[in-house]
Amino acid sequence: MVKNTLKDKLEAGEFAIGPFLGINSPDLVEIMGLSGFDFLVIDTEHGPMSPESIQHLIRAAEVRSIVPIVRVTDQGETTILRTLDVGAYGIEVPQVNSPEAAERVVSFAKYYPRGTRGVAFPRASGYGMCSLDSYIAEANEETMVIVHCENKLALECLDEIAAVDGVDVVFVGPYDLSQSLGVPGKVDSAVVRDAIDRALEMIRKSGKVAGIFVATVDDALARIEQGFQYIGYSMDSILFGSVCKAAVDAIRSKGAKA
Repeated sequence: MVKNTLKDKLEAGEFAIGPFLGINSPDLVEIMGLSGFDFLVIDTEHGPMSPESIQHLIRAAEVRSIVPIVRVTDQGETTILRTLDVGAYGIEVPQVNSPEAAERVVSFAKYYPRGTRGVAFPRASGYGMCSLDSYIAEANEETMVIVHCENKLALECLDEIAAVDGVDVVFVGPYDLSQSLGVPGKVDSAVVRDAIDRALEMIRKSGKVAGIFVATVDDALARIEQGFQYIGYSMDSILFGSVCKAAVDAIRSKGAKA
């Protein structure tokens, strides 16, 4: 298994930036790597990708030295197994609302003695062409587990969730959290801001890395200053769409005056 530079960077106390990928395009993955992002999140929860297609996105990430994390669709054992077997360097898991759920996720993502992940000879292990013992040890060390705090239920026991051994990052999802708190989409509302502050305090107290989704550069800088390290910055469609729209608007505006 290739060294997980994202995990090293976060453990060193640095911040890391990465967009979400919802479009099934290895070319976009390469561009993200060439742009200098530290990681990307291949979003199978909201995107159309399957294990068969994400392995090509992971290959593209490896070509351009950007760490591929996959947001899985659910907390199922087979879902996590197949995602890691095709080569994901880590998983982001939605709606982890109890320490018991966090324990199960870690167990499904890790081999014995930490977990119960099934042993086979998939792409992640070099198709069986490397030492299985070495691969298992490296996978247990390098594979990241990122759990989402995006529900008021998680807030009620977030200190216990964050304390689970094997959880690397607790990721705050402002939009889903706003939905759970009864103010869907209003991520700047007082109730959501307060919830994020409380979440950050509990995550940092546990000694784990805090992550969050941001939509703008100013938001990213503010969250980094606040103490978040794992910064999920926007998503492919929004980044591409905003550049296209800005160009078209500027050309039409200036062209009309010509």
